[in-house]
Amino acid sequence: MPSTDLDDVADRLAVAPSCSDAGAWARLDQHIRAVLPWDEHVPPIGTPVTATALALALCGPDGRTREAAVARVGAYPALLPLVVVRCADWAAPVRNRARAVLRAEIPGLAPVHLGRLTAVALATGDRLRGGEALELLTTALREGPAAGVTGLLDSEDRRVRRLAHRIAVERGLLSPARLAVIASTGHDVVVQALCADAALAAACGEPDDSVLAPLLRARLGRVRAAGVTALRAAGRPQEAVPYLCDRSAVVRGSARWVLRRTGADPLPLYRAVCADAYAIPPDAPLGLAECGDRATDADTLWALTEHPRPRVRASAVAGLRLLDAVRCDGAGCERLARLLDDTSPRVVRAAELALAP
Repeated sequence: MPSTDLDDVADRLAVAPSCSDAGAWARLDQHIRAVLPWDEHVPPIGTPVTATALALALCGPDGRTREAAVARVGAYPALLPLVVVRCADWAAPVRNRARAVLRAEIPGLAPVHLGRLTAVALATGDRLRGGEALELLTTALREGPAAGVTGLLDSEDRRVRRLAHRIAVERGLLSPARLAVIASTGHDVVVQALCADAALAAACGEPDDSVLAPLLRARLGRVRAAGVTALRAAGRPQEAVPYLCDRSAVVRGSARWVLRRTGADPLPLYRAVCADAYAIPPDAPLGLAECGDRATDADTLWALTEHPRPRVRASAVAGLRLLDAVRCDGAGCERLARLLDDTSPRVVRAAELALAP
């Protein structure tokens, strides 16, 4: 094997353990197979070897050499990710040996190392027979110490982070209050939605303020909607009123549902809010259109297209489109066409959408 190729493998091997991309190990495996000819001599595994030589043996062309190399990985724990890759090896003896070694090593792994192996298993899980290693690692997370799961909740790998949260929820490792905080402050929408639902489920239908408050102030509309919906179960339906004019359509819809379940009609509330041009929330016109009537409410929305605040104008235009109140009868089109020269890009986009038909 040329020294340049050997140096390249050594360089890749030095970078892979600290690389946040779990796919680096699969690429290392593919690279070694690409540069190592079938008749290339690999140092006998029975003699002392370096980490680079062992990596070459683990990924080399000869199945018996790979199988022997897997058994020696205990001396180089940093190469365990390659054992995960070998769990999907095309040779059955290599796969069986790799799975046995992985099964034996898992109980002693620190959470950070368990997370790295899980990331590699998730990155290679779509390979033929690639699910075996992932099943071993997932089982370890489901049945092992709680610290092994909670230690991965902040993993840099998105797939590991999501898996850890799913298992933490399944095992009941997080309190409703902590789940609510994760849902409200997280940056992964899948995890946020999962934790919002889990927080309310864990609260057994009677969420208190430690759960509701974080959900209601969350950035993600899906999470705020879960909090608004839960106001009814908490016996606080009137607190849904401010969310009738939320920026998120799903939150507005949830607020209307809560009020209707208590016998209240949200439409008069929308009409009253939209009648006060000075105190109108920006998304109130759109909320009015979502439950209003074209014959009754279109005039209100047309008037709001001249509101001094751009967000209100844009919301009014979007509401007219939603009510199908834009007609090519001359006056209506001309009125909206003037908004194509509006100083706000938001208003211009809304007008373009309304005029497009």
